[in-house]
Amino acid sequence: MSCGKEFNTGNCVCDILKEIADAQSDIIENGCVNCEQSIADLLGDNTLPAANELDTVPVLLYTKEGKPFKGFGACYDAISDIEGSFYFRVKDVDDDCCATLELLRDPNDPDDNPETPVSQFTGNLETTGICITVDAHCFCHITCLPAIDAL
Repeated sequence: MSCGKEFNTGNCVCDILKEIADAQSDIIENGCVNCEQSIADLLGDNTLPAANELDTVPVLLYTKEGKPFKGFGACYDAISDIEGSFYFRVKDVDDDCCATLELLRDPNDPDDNPETPVSQFTGNLETTGICITVDAHCFCHITCLPAIDAL
């Protein structure tokens, strides 16, 4: 994915987040489990296999200072259990580039507050139900990881 394929907000991180959110939304709303195909459709490449179980494009975001961004939050029923993550699932992005991101975590990771993205377990990333809201204008770099089944 590159900047401005589907959107042109003037912010390439925001544009990519919007593309990912749309692709993931297509999968959920249409009832199919084919993230690769939805992203390929956005890019105009319909040559990928039709059947898979991928539903999430995990992303890493970087601040304007070049540091990996880590989000924090707690599940609704466990406010005392604050968790941090560098990995996110894009839930929504509005026209002002305000993005809702869900923290992704590996349930086997014993560390609720990893120091770096490489120290966080990623072998089995899953959605957490913990969402944060960010201004995509605050980021200068995004890394998209291979699509996974996280729902």
